[in-house]
Amino acid sequence: MTDQWNAFVKNDLNIKSVGSGNLDGLTCGIKDVMSIKGYQNAAGNPDWLRTHEPANENAPVINRLLEQGATITGTTHTDELMFSLNGENFHYGTPINPNSPGRIPGGSSSGSAVAVAAGLVDFAIGTDTGGSVRIPSSYCGIFGFRPTHGYVDIAGVIPLAKSFDTVGWMAREADLLLKVGETLIPPSSSGEQEFTHFYLEEEAWSFLEEESKQILLKAVSNSEEKSTLKIAEAGLSEWANLFRTIQGIEIWKEHGEWIERERPTFGPGIAERFLWTSTLNQDELEPKIERKEKIKEQLSKLLKDNGLLVIPTAPGEAPLKNLSMEKMEQYRSRTMQLTCIAGLTGFPQVTIPFVKEDGLPIGLSFIANEFQDLNLLKWTNLFVTSLREAHLI
Repeated sequence: MTDQWNAFVKNDLNIKSVGSGNLDGLTCGIKDVMSIKGYQNAAGNPDWLRTHEPANENAPVINRLLEQGATITGTTHTDELMFSLNGENFHYGTPINPNSPGRIPGGSSSGSAVAVAAGLVDFAIGTDTGGSVRIPSSYCGIFGFRPTHGYVDIAGVIPLAKSFDTVGWMAREADLLLKVGETLIPPSSSGEQEFTHFYLEEEAWSFLEEESKQILLKAVSNSEEKSTLKIAEAGLSEWANLFRTIQGIEIWKEHGEWIERERPTFGPGIAERFLWTSTLNQDELEPKIERKEKIKEQLSKLLKDNGLLVIPTAPGEAPLKNLSMEKMEQYRSRTMQLTCIAGLTGFPQVTIPFVKEDGLPIGLSFIANEFQDLNLLKWTNLFVTSLREAHLI
């Protein structure tokens, strides 16, 4: 398979299905952080590749996909140790965003998003800790899903910050996003629920310029039970800082010993972030986890079983390539004020692609209460059909 988009680390795995089911005949790319028997993950960094052995067995997610009829064609690029939202890799190059080649693809599941957007695979698996499925999906103009934290088995996946790490997936169509969900998500015991209340987060919508805002708001304009509110009393920046600190403490706890022992070479931005995590106080973790749980409880009471939080997936279209580190960090900061909501609560989030007048992709997100994953994916499929009938997508 020709890979003119630099989506793949290895594009000729061709691991055939071992069963038949929901994913018969479909091809899949796997982010290069998941155990595949006999395969050695690089996790976006040559020193990680050098210091780790090939896997002895497949991650459970891999087995599940193969059992349901999928063929794994290759492994896809990631930002170094999954610690970025940009998709620019100092060592292996940046995958090319098929819908906006002059702009970044988003990370850290950059290769997975590009492989899907370019039509190289039917769907792809990524991981999402701080937005690493949702943001590249938005930038590349595809559907993406982050499940309820802990709902999909993450064994055999290289960790970043375990309080937030999830396995997510991407596709060009909502119905395939649902099929993958039905394969990987446990059947819900709560039964099917209708989503009747839509909550627009006021501060989140303020990040968008007017054209993008109007395009996305039009999609929910016909929703009868719709209200605007602020969910973060002290602002989403406070939530983002909380997320960032918990994540940073957990990252150094997970990878600090390896970094100090091996002295790996990290690219610009990544090196500075890992250095910052080494300065954090581990004793601050417990009270911050308590604050995180209060936020989860607060949003759960709001959404109940029938509510959806509606936000833009990112602050706008993908940034241009090769921006200064300072400008990229500013954009990253705004982006994390959006992605931290599902991160802190652990709730499922789906992003739906829209296109601006100039052809640039933007994403609209819906967040449901925990364990409403399959209901959210089924609702999304129906919602997208209605949007197409109204010529809004």
